Amino acid sequence: MTNPRTLALHDMGQRLWLDNITRQLLQSGTLARYIGELSVTGLTSNPTIFEHAIGAGALYDDSIRVLTAAGLSGERLFFELALEDLTQAAELFRPVFDASQGTDGWVSLEVSPLLAHDSDGTIAAAAQLHAQGALANLLIKIPGTPEGILAIEQSIFAGIPVNVTLLFSSEHYRAAAHAYLRGLERRAENGLDLKVGSVASLFVSRWDVAAAKAFPGLLHNRLGIAIATLAYEAYRELLASERWKKLEAAGARPQRLLWASTGTKDPAAADTMYVEALAADATIDTIPEKTLLAYADHGKLSPPKLTQTSDAVDVIAQLRQQGLDEHALAAQLQREGVDSFADSWRSLLAQIAKKAAPQASPASA
Repeated sequence: MTNPRTLALHDMGQRLWLDNITRQLLQSGTLARYIGELSVTGLTSNPTIFEHAIGAGALYDDSIRVLTAAGLSGERLFFELALEDLTQAAELFRPVFDASQGTDGWVSLEVSPLLAHDSDGTIAAAAQLHAQGALANLLIKIPGTPEGILAIEQSIFAGIPVNVTLLFSSEHYRAAAHAYLRGLERRAENGLDLKVGSVASLFVSRWDVAAAKAFPGLLHNRLGIAIATLAYEAYRELLASERWKKLEAAGARPQRLLWASTGTKDPAAADTMYVEALAADATIDTIPEKTLLAYADHGKLSPPKLTQTSDAVDVIAQLRQQGLDEHALAAQLQREGVDSFADSWRSLLAQIAKKAAPQASPASA
């Protein structure tokens, strides 16, 4: 039976993508149940998710041993492991992908976060992972750093579906969106198909974590939603632009705005706070598993809040009076996001190396 709360979000035009993947989710049938019962229509992954999944138990150990015996190690071994999971997930979402003609039903795999400031390296990695995955509904995640923006345009031009990650402001969003448009325009000039999938992922809750430290007690848990509101306004403006309409008329699909980091970090706040505030047509919420289950249990679909631009402007103006520089903070949050994923990446590869190492027998120990 489909959950009425998550179905209501789906019916109003928002899509829920699970922000998690583990072998346990796949083997237990839990992901299939979320698709059937909780209106989940896609999935995202990142280095931290895989770090937790691979380090949590022994479900990946056999695959690691097999791949090690085949001569793989390090990043090459990890991407094979990740694609084992993502291939299964992509098959589960393929009916959604086909029914939506490629608008929905995607899974995501991130390039190495160590390439976040290397345009050429990211371009090469995105092409390699796209070819290696060979999945129609696989998005390659590229960070929205200045170097990543260059790689996004080139990857879209090459026909590689892209999930732009680590965006923290309307300015970050616009840079990612314009990179998508430039890639499509170059394809149009060369007579190429314009149906190249893409989403732009704006991180929300990390704003409120930072604000709580810098401005304790002031406009508590309102900055992230204010930033999202301005990004949503930029999204709607772009979709109404003549530049986009020209591409759309030629067959292009919109790069949808995706809300990331939508789990509530403040234990005193409602656990469905961001999901309820970010409900909006033609968007995606990539939702942590815990938050998904909470919303299915007691979430409420409220009147849309993301159109209340004046409230968002007022929140930011009040915080500016207390010293907020939202542009500097957005840059800081992006740097911290890159660093956090890089730390998870190194830990992930260390875990794999440890599991791949020959174990000493009791006799030789």
